[in-house]
Amino acid sequence: MYRFLLTPRWLAAFALTVVAAVVMVMLGNWQLRRYHERTDINNRIDSANSVQAVPITSILAAPAAAGTPGAAPGKSLAWTKVTVTGRFDPSHEIQARGRTVDGEVGFEIVTPLILDDGTAVLVDRGWVPAGEGGALAAPVAPAAPSGQVTVVGQLHLSESRPAVVERRDGRLDTRRLSIPRLAGELPFPVYGAYVLLREQTPAADPAFAPIPISHEDAWQNGGYAVQWWLFAVMAFVLFGWQARREAHGFDADGEQRNADGERKNADGEQRNADGQRKPAERVKPVPKAEKPLDRVAAADQRRAEKSGERA
Repeated sequence: MYRFLLTPRWLAAFALTVVAAVVMVMLGNWQLRRYHERTDINNRIDSANSVQAVPITSILAAPAAAGTPGAAPGKSLAWTKVTVTGRFDPSHEIQARGRTVDGEVGFEIVTPLILDDGTAVLVDRGWVPAGEGGALAAPVAPAAPSGQVTVVGQLHLSESRPAVVERRDGRLDTRRLSIPRLAGELPFPVYGAYVLLREQTPAADPAFAPIPISHEDAWQNGGYAVQWWLFAVMAFVLFGWQARREAHGFDADGEQRNADGERKNADGEQRNADGQRKPAERVKPVPKAEKPLDRVAAADQRRAEKSGERA
């Protein structure tokens, strides 16, 4: 019944089904990896208050030359709790404009922290509102403390889509905190990621609002993974369904064929191989049996026959 599966057409259809299923499984596995990556990031965000901070120099490669950034860390290090000690350099402070906290637009103030070896880590000290002139008005930010400072915070990867860096209001001004772009404006080597400040010794100024960290939508990737795997299974189900219809004589129009390949629709009408209706065979009428004539009728019939012969 299923010998037709060995024909070139069905073998090609099966090969296409296998290829499509393999691609869908691979896409599902990629979404599963993204789910695990985002779940790990969310775990690091949630556990920041309970885990011990590690020195930033132990997980990031030190930058080599002035004006160049260090190696960018991977996503596996995003939001890691780190600590670093040095001295702030307010002369090269950076303000990132257009930042929103609690629905209000303001600035993030980023100050380089110079380590003992001359390298620098950019520290996001927090958010301050814009000035009275509007969202782009110069902010009033507390001055960075002098002397040695120890910072504890979470590692933030360099932001994508780098924007122009210019000097404004006595600071470097930008829309996006791109380490490679900012490193070219600074006279010292810069680490490849910056730090969101959470604790500081001596204590940070309370005028700064901490930068909120949004969680990754890991469950979305998990749902996509399951969908792709279901699509792979459905590809084989569809192939089996089509093969079963073919084996039972159904064509693409939902009509069934008889043993001669002729179609037969739901009304029982016969169709030929081209889909045209076959005319119904005419049945010859059965002659009605004649009733026997009585004597009077027989005499009338004979009289009529004689009259016809005379005529």
